[in-house]
Amino acid sequence: MNTASRIFKNTSVLAFGQIISYVLGFFYIVYIVRYLGAEGFGILSFALALSAIVRIFADFGLDSLAVREISRNQSLGRKYLGNIIAMKIFLAAVCILFIVLVIDFFNYPLVKDRVIFFIFLSVIIGSFNGTFNSLFLAHEKMEYQSIGTILNSALMLIVAFLVVSNGYNIVTLAILTCGVSIFNLLYSFTICIWKFVVPALEIDVKLIRSLITNAWPFFLSAVVDIIAFKIDIVMLSSMKGDLAVGYYSAAYKFLEVLMFVPAAFVGSLFPVFSKYYFSSIDSMKLLYQKSFKYLSIVGLPLAIGTTLLAENIIFFVYREGFSESVLALKILIWTVPLIFLTYMFGTVIASMNKQVVALKINVLCMLLNIGLNFVLIPDYNFIGASIATVVTYVLSFILCLYFISMHLCRIQLQDFISKTVIANLVMGLFILSFINLNLLLLVPLSIILYFGVLFLLGVINKTDYEMLTD
Repeated sequence: MNTASRIFKNTSVLAFGQIISYVLGFFYIVYIVRYLGAEGFGILSFALALSAIVRIFADFGLDSLAVREISRNQSLGRKYLGNIIAMKIFLAAVCILFIVLVIDFFNYPLVKDRVIFFIFLSVIIGSFNGTFNSLFLAHEKMEYQSIGTILNSALMLIVAFLVVSNGYNIVTLAILTCGVSIFNLLYSFTICIWKFVVPALEIDVKLIRSLITNAWPFFLSAVVDIIAFKIDIVMLSSMKGDLAVGYYSAAYKFLEVLMFVPAAFVGSLFPVFSKYYFSSIDSMKLLYQKSFKYLSIVGLPLAIGTTLLAENIIFFVYREGFSESVLALKILIWTVPLIFLTYMFGTVIASMNKQVVALKINVLCMLLNIGLNFVLIPDYNFIGASIATVVTYVLSFILCLYFISMHLCRIQLQDFISKTVIANLVMGLFILSFINLNLLLLVPLSIILYFGVLFLLGVINKTDYEMLTD
C-alpha cells in the first residue's frame, strides 16, 4: 500500500468513525438541547468551554509530541507512554484543585457548580484517553481510535435517553458523562495492552526534561489556541448570561460536528508529514498541495449550503425555540472552510518542528479574538461573538498560509479554484430553486450535484483516483 493509499485508508477509518459518531451525536444534541432549553444548554456549554481551556494544562502538549516522536521511532512507545502518564497524573491533580478554587471564587449557583465539576472531571479523564490515542495514531492504527469514538457517542446517546425519559436534571447528565469517560479510558487501556505495549508508570528524569523542553511549544500553542476559540463562550456567559450562550452554542455545535473532516484527515497526515520532512521534502510538498485541494473541495460548499439553509437546519434540529441562532449559524459557518485548512496548516508547521511559529500565530489570534469580543459582545451579544470568531480564523488562515508559502511551497491551484467556484454556484442556485424541499432530500441531492459538476469539470481526475487506490 503506497503512502497516499495509506492516508486515504486511515482518513477513511477515522472519518467513518466520526460520521457514525456524529450521527449518534446528532440525536444526542436533539434530545439534550430540546430537553434543557437554551439556558440549560448554555450552562452545559459554559462548563464544556471552561473545562476545555483548563484541560490544556493537563495535556501540556504531550500527546501531540508523542505522535510526532513515536511515529519516527515506534520503539519509544512504551517509554514515552509510561513517563507521559506519570506527568499527567500530577498535572491532572493540579488542574482539579484549580477548578475547585475557581468554582469557590466565582460562587456560581449550586447546580452550575456541580455541572462544571463533573464535566471537568470527565474532560480530565479524557486527557488520559488522548494519550493512548496518540499511540494508536503514531502507529497509524486509526481504527482503534475510530471504534472508541463510536463507543463514546453511542454511550452518550444512551445517557441522553436515560436523562430525558426519566426526567433527570443537568447535574445527573454531567455525572453520567463522567461515567462514559471512564468507560472510554478502560477501552483504550485494554487496546493498548492487547495490541501495543503494557504501560507502566515510569519517571525518567532525563526524558521528562526532554518532554517538557519539546512539548512546551505544543502546550503554549494549544493554550492560546483554545483561549482564542473558546474564550468567547466564557466572556459571553459573563457579559450576557447563559441564555445567550445557549443560542450561540446551538449554532456553534454545527461547526464542531463538521470538524470530523479535518480531524480525521489531519490525524492521518501528521505522522506522514513528520516522516517526509526528514526523508522527502518533494513528497511533503505534493501531499500538502493535494491536501489543500481536497479540504477546499469539501469546506466551501458546506459554508455556502449551510448559509442558504440555516433557518431550515435550525428549525429542523432545535425547533422554533432557537430561531435566535439562525443568524449566528449563517455567520459562524464561514469559519468551516478556514478551519479545514488551518487544521492542515498547523499540522504542516508542527511537522517542520516550527511549533514556535504556530505559537506566535495563535497568540496574535487570541489577542484579536479577546479584543473583538470585548468590543462586539456588549452591543451585539452572541452575534458579535460570531463575527469575532470568523475574523479570528481569517487572520489565522492568512498567517499560516503565508508562512508555509515562504518556507515550503506556494499553492498552485488557480484552475482548480475557478472550477470549484463554478461547482459551488451551480449547487447554490439549485438549493435556492428548491429551498422548500424536504431537508433530508435537498441536502443529498445538492451534494450529488456538486460532486457531479466537479467530476465533469475535471477537478476530481484520474490522477487523484490512482493516488488513493494504488
